[in-house]
Amino acid sequence: MSNRIAAVIPCYRVSAQLPDVVRGVLDQVDHVYCIDDACPEQSGRVLEQQLSDPRLTILFNSSNLGVGGAVKEGYRAALRDGYDIVVKIDGDGQMDPALIPSLCGPLRECRADYCKGNRFFELAYLQSMPALRLFGNTVLSLLSKLSSGYWRILDPTNGFTAIHAEVLRAIPLPKISDRYFFESDLLFRLNIARAVVQDVPMQARYGEEKSNLRIHKVILPFLSGHVRNACKRVFYTYFLRDFNIATLELLAGVVLLGFGLVFGMSAWSASVASGIPASAGTVMLAGLSFLLGVQFLLAFLNYDIQNVPALPLCDSARYRARP
Repeated sequence: MSNRIAAVIPCYRVSAQLPDVVRGVLDQVDHVYCIDDACPEQSGRVLEQQLSDPRLTILFNSSNLGVGGAVKEGYRAALRDGYDIVVKIDGDGQMDPALIPSLCGPLRECRADYCKGNRFFELAYLQSMPALRLFGNTVLSLLSKLSSGYWRILDPTNGFTAIHAEVLRAIPLPKISDRYFFESDLLFRLNIARAVVQDVPMQARYGEEKSNLRIHKVILPFLSGHVRNACKRVFYTYFLRDFNIATLELLAGVVLLGFGLVFGMSAWSASVASGIPASAGTVMLAGLSFLLGVQFLLAFLNYDIQNVPALPLCDSARYRARP
């Protein structure tokens, strides 16, 4: 089946690398949308002067919307023009456009709804990755597994992605973060829609380009965003849309673990204050409640890990019928 592919490139402080990136991407897709996100280097104007191609559309944001906001502008343009698959690739040259066919392959065959790059697939891929970035991505991968529910993917902040247009229409774009939390927030929304996500191995290319990401400014927003999304996902999946054995395991685990901690701490405090050791029954009640709570929560976690979407939405008639 033939699929028309568009690529979206957010542009902010990438004027030096952007023309070469766009040329490489144009060799792989049907159309490219570059979004100048109020770039102080005027990346869009630089591109206009160096490259003229009818398959290239340059959009200019009047104000800086953030990487997520810029990508969403590109997504909307690609949907309006009727493209079937939309690739997102950064303009800094760290991603090889030659990998686009591999990224889109599972979508063309309706084996997945969303594909993303994974720089952790091979040990050799990690040799060129800066140590701080490697550590940060490892921590973020664990947080993302909890908040998104996609336990089998890594590298959640990887910006080399491809999404099927049918799935793009099925998720609420305005609700997705406009800033650097965009990719992680999108994964959460994809899980709520029960979309199939697949990793595609890739190796990043690190040169002299400078990242616009400031770690100290995003730590708290990322942490709060993952906690919020984890709570919302659990509520949607195990309380609003279904009530099953995992729901009971979660409730029992929280109650028993909470009781064991509170009761045990209270008994310990009373024992210290009075100088009288707690009775064996008191210790056993607190310890047993705590251990049972942990066991129930582990059982819930095991169920959640297995509860990963398996049926691609792009192959579902009910999504094909959506306006």
